[in-house]
Amino acid sequence: MRGVLGDPVVLGGRTAPSRVLFGPHVTHLADPARPRALSRDHVAHYRARAAGGAGVVVTEVASVVADDHPYEDAPLAAACADGWRDVADACRPYGTLVLAGLGHAGGQGSSAYTRGPLHAPSPVPDPASGEVPAALSADGIAAVVDGFASAAGAAVAAGCDGVEVAAGQHALLRQFLSGLTNHRDDAHGADRARLLVEVLTAVRAAAGPDAVVGLRLGVDELAPWAGITPADASSVLARVGGLVDLVVPVRGSALSVGATRPDAHTAPGFLRPTCRSLRTDGVATVLAGSVVDPVFALDVLESGDADLVEMTRAQLADADLVALVRAGSPVRPCVLTNQQCRVRDVRNPRISCTVAAPEVPERVVPRRVDPVLVVGAGPAGLEGARTLARGGCAVRLVERDDAVGGLLRLVAGLPGRERLADLVAWYSGELAALGVTVALGTVADVPADGRVLLATGGVDRPGRGTPIAAALRDGLPPGAVVVDDPLGDGAAVALAERLAAEGREVAIVAPGVLVGPGLARTGDLVEAQARLARAEVRRVTEARVSAWSGSSVTVADVVTGATTTLPAAVLVDAGPRRALADPPERPDLHVVGDAVAPRTVAEAVREGRAAARELLS
Repeated sequence: MRGVLGDPVVLGGRTAPSRVLFGPHVTHLADPARPRALSRDHVAHYRARAAGGAGVVVTEVASVVADDHPYEDAPLAAACADGWRDVADACRPYGTLVLAGLGHAGGQGSSAYTRGPLHAPSPVPDPASGEVPAALSADGIAAVVDGFASAAGAAVAAGCDGVEVAAGQHALLRQFLSGLTNHRDDAHGADRARLLVEVLTAVRAAAGPDAVVGLRLGVDELAPWAGITPADASSVLARVGGLVDLVVPVRGSALSVGATRPDAHTAPGFLRPTCRSLRTDGVATVLAGSVVDPVFALDVLESGDADLVEMTRAQLADADLVALVRAGSPVRPCVLTNQQCRVRDVRNPRISCTVAAPEVPERVVPRRVDPVLVVGAGPAGLEGARTLARGGCAVRLVERDDAVGGLLRLVAGLPGRERLADLVAWYSGELAALGVTVALGTVADVPADGRVLLATGGVDRPGRGTPIAAALRDGLPPGAVVVDDPLGDGAAVALAERLAAEGREVAIVAPGVLVGPGLARTGDLVEAQARLARAEVRRVTEARVSAWSGSSVTVADVVTGATTTLPAAVLVDAGPRRALADPPERPDLHVVGDAVAPRTVAEAVREGRAAARELLS
């Protein structure tokens, strides 16, 4: 089964219109009045990807039993029938197959909502939460099997084309398969795949022979001393191959949360060799794992290494991905930062995207409006200019540097952030296609009247060493470097890595117990500490820079006040930049991005688009 992204593919008794799958992910799109059901926002979320050409949509994983409540608004299968019906109805006009995601989080759930124990194969503490689950009883196992079967029957009755059973990273079924978490001395311990076979047998019977049954299977826990290995996964697939129509191999466990959906430090398509080795006759194989580039995806499909590709993050960045590929048009690139799409945390953020700003509608109705001057070609200015031009404006974009991109272009030179250069290139192409006039190497005075979008960026803090933006733009003199990182958003970590790779002596100073705490949200925090250690970057934590002499930096402990001296020919200030002082205030001028306050790329894009839409109104 070979073909290009836009070719149809037969799955069981159904045909998907393309070979691109939009996979299950936490969204926090629930209606607060019905927190465990699928909402109208869920429906719109999936409809947009179906309209954009996705061949298969898998809905957010729904718990098959009520006492599994892994996060606050986690869907519950018993409450999802209406939502599944609405999603199926919304996607049907495009031919997209809809599979209901079904699962149980086991020991990786939370007891905060049920106030009862978690249930898992064995009472093994979860590495992340530290919570010790109760061992699932025989009756509990039977209830899980019945729960999967009932949910599968309900999903198909609601109009779904089938279901996908979760046995991946956050899944009870993976925990039963793994020697890390299954220490049972009964039949389900002697045969760790037994529960999965029982569940899939019951699901197939309930869903019917014509429904599509998918399996998201953990194939490598990166813990070969006891965890699941690809060889184990191959044996499992040999047993369940007759029960499923497609399999999505994934990696990672509770010990390696960042491994399932890593950021750009990990090469895209990292599971390709494993996927190739697990090909099974009669079962469509889906390559998942940072598949975000259409050219790469096409190569995978044409090589026969997989039958479909999962491009979830890529379709968050551009819902029209498949339609654009079919038309030969550029696709907005996913930059693999995990900053907005990784939302499984206690703050319950709604699903978003670093580059796409879905919170602000992108589509505008073109109309004739006055010309607009955009000052500054960082992410806020670029998105603002694009939105204005799409709305019918004659746009002039002025940038004082000799290239567009602002800090995006500079940060793209750091490890793990190289894909930001793709975003800058995409914006350049978009602006050229839209006829935006771009003046580089030009300092613009803000006119006294007329529509203006001011996106000039922030102002460096004075007297604290070399600002990180200047270090990236101009380079640094030779010698030892101390990076002062009060912000902890990851840019300082990346700069320290690059400097160490150049052979420099580098120290990074942070006020907390870890450097780069903001990387926790992206899943890169643990891996970042390991990379810094391998690079021999000195991490000075719970400390602040108190003085710099030009040859050394004095660091004070934030608890005791005790001081330490570090050698430093250069001090780099990675702290937040300042906003513009007293920007003009008038209704036809909008200030966005770092000129307002320090902004992430996602915030800058969102503000640029929102301000442009207001100027168009």
